[in-house]
Amino acid sequence: MTDLLKGLNPEQKLAVTTREGPVLVLAGAGSGKTKVITVRMAFLMLWGVHPENILAMTFTNKAAGEMRERVAGLVGKDKAKLLTVGTFHSFCVKLLRAHAAEAGLAPNFTICDSSDQLAAVKGALRELRIGEASIQPSVLQGRISLMKNKLMSSESFLSTAAGDEDELVGRAWKMYEEHLRRARTVDFDDLLLFTLQLLRTNEKVRTELEHRFRYVMVDEYQDTNGPQYEIVKLIAGRHKNLCVVGDDDQSIYGWRGADVTKILSFEKDFRGAKVIRLETNYRSTAEILEAANKVIANNPNRHAKTLRSALGKGEAIVMLRGDDEASEADAAAKEIAERVRLNHSKFSDFAVLFRTQTQPRAFEEQFRLRAIPYVLIGGMSFFDRKEVRDVLAYLRLANNPRDEVSFLRVVNCPPRGIGKGSIDKAVDIATQHGISVVKVFETPELAAELPAATVDAVRTFRNTLSVFAADPGEALVGWIRQLLEAVNYRGEVDRAYPDPKTREERWQGVMEVLDMAENHVRRTRKASLATFLEALTLDAEDSRGDDKQQKKDAVTLMTLHSAKGLEFERVYLVGVEEGILPHARSVAEDTVEEERRLMYVGITRAKRHLTITLTKSRSKYGTRVDSHPSRFLYEMKGETPPKDWKAAGGAAPPVRVEKGGKRTRAKKKSAKSGAAHLPHKDL
Repeated sequence: MTDLLKGLNPEQKLAVTTREGPVLVLAGAGSGKTKVITVRMAFLMLWGVHPENILAMTFTNKAAGEMRERVAGLVGKDKAKLLTVGTFHSFCVKLLRAHAAEAGLAPNFTICDSSDQLAAVKGALRELRIGEASIQPSVLQGRISLMKNKLMSSESFLSTAAGDEDELVGRAWKMYEEHLRRARTVDFDDLLLFTLQLLRTNEKVRTELEHRFRYVMVDEYQDTNGPQYEIVKLIAGRHKNLCVVGDDDQSIYGWRGADVTKILSFEKDFRGAKVIRLETNYRSTAEILEAANKVIANNPNRHAKTLRSALGKGEAIVMLRGDDEASEADAAAKEIAERVRLNHSKFSDFAVLFRTQTQPRAFEEQFRLRAIPYVLIGGMSFFDRKEVRDVLAYLRLANNPRDEVSFLRVVNCPPRGIGKGSIDKAVDIATQHGISVVKVFETPELAAELPAATVDAVRTFRNTLSVFAADPGEALVGWIRQLLEAVNYRGEVDRAYPDPKTREERWQGVMEVLDMAENHVRRTRKASLATFLEALTLDAEDSRGDDKQQKKDAVTLMTLHSAKGLEFERVYLVGVEEGILPHARSVAEDTVEEERRLMYVGITRAKRHLTITLTKSRSKYGTRVDSHPSRFLYEMKGETPPKDWKAAGGAAPPVRVEKGGKRTRAKKKSAKSGAAHLPHKDL
């Protein structure tokens, strides 16, 4: 037991050894939170808690895997296997599979990923005869998801619609739900909502979970949304042995439903909670943390904490200001190339972090000019490739013949003589009768309204798939291979990609799905098509939300949102200007606090060297406009902006939060009085 606690600082030890009651661990950036969670699980087991009685919730499969691996290193693989460690969504899938009937779901329900959701949203708009010019499908999808995460229903949203646009969103939302239900499909938000409904209405299931999971832990608690919070509360509400670990200063996902008030109000929600602050940072130098502390102190709604560096002093933060975005990128590229040429750094030591998707273009151009290898995080996911989506659609359709999105995707892929006009007519008939497109072809009197050749071709297609109706179990790889041969998918790849090299690259994507199936069978007890599809869908979502650093010697270009949880030796935080960081939209919507947290996240990604860049002017919609330094830079320096400074949206000058919570206008401070020192270079 004593060996387990070696290497922990006093606050970490307290977080690990506090076993009973609610515990809030405020884990600042780089403070060793993963170590605390894993050692705490091991400590509980060595204390005598059965691993089956421990539940740990995370937000990515990668984090869950790392946790389980670390615990296995402390208590052994056999014990670690008995833990329930996973994402909220994977936990909900397993629970809903076990209680599908009680949850009001078909036993073979399928899960649609983000791309399938978008297809369903487009289908809903089409059925309502609403053009995509009226509302972008991706915007509608985001709004529906956000409302679900706030525990709103389409009915309650419609009843409080504030205008024509809300009315349109509500109607499309209702149609989208009908689209999913008739296809026996749920989206990611539904996994949470159906689980919550099951726990609220089924006392037997809820009691089983309460008794089984006597100790509950939640990682990244600041990112929980409404349904996730309620699920945790229902499972841990009786015994209250709930330990949540997070940092309200790093809550940057409000736009997708994360609710920072959950971590801010933990002590109210769980009376008698012990609050433990992890403020020793093992990642960054004192200068970097001083800047981060000064910026985040300006957020009035936060748990008070101040990061201290375990590394001590380092280099001063540098600020570079270029004439325009080209010179901004040129300066960074020159510096990177020179440091690598002198063997002072590797390319992989560097990261360029940006707020908006247009910013990396200038850096890519300059990196190419200097032959600097780089990787842009956030490009097309493997799961978004056409051939991968096609293969997954075939597998989903074999598993659930009523999956309308999958049916519409592959019914004429490769071409089977089933024209777009015929399918559009089938969709119209389905809409009129409130049934799925698949049902239209199963109903003789409705199918009679369609060309006989189309009906015959669809019947032949479905007969081909019906041979694969039985789940193959562990014979999954051979089964997939046979299915692809039966539908002649190689013919589709040959047709779609005339260039031999491209064709072979695309076919390798199909083969990679087979490789994934082989790995799944090897690593999964009672592997089946259903378990494989679930794993793929959850992995696909992970790959979009948790971009991975690539294992090669290259500069990383990535958004600030993607950078959370990562660290780099040398960081360029670029475009730190009003209207970019903070973003103009956030200023207009009064969400500057989240933008400040984003700045804080960016600063604290740097281990030893941080360079902040900005421009004097920047191209916007084809016109060059003057740039103004971000308010966050003045907060770092403890200065009031000059008279000619312009805030994004004409907002008031920034304020600085003094100790004790008093808010005042920032006053000029010299380096001697403790302001973060920023050597300033005009390029």
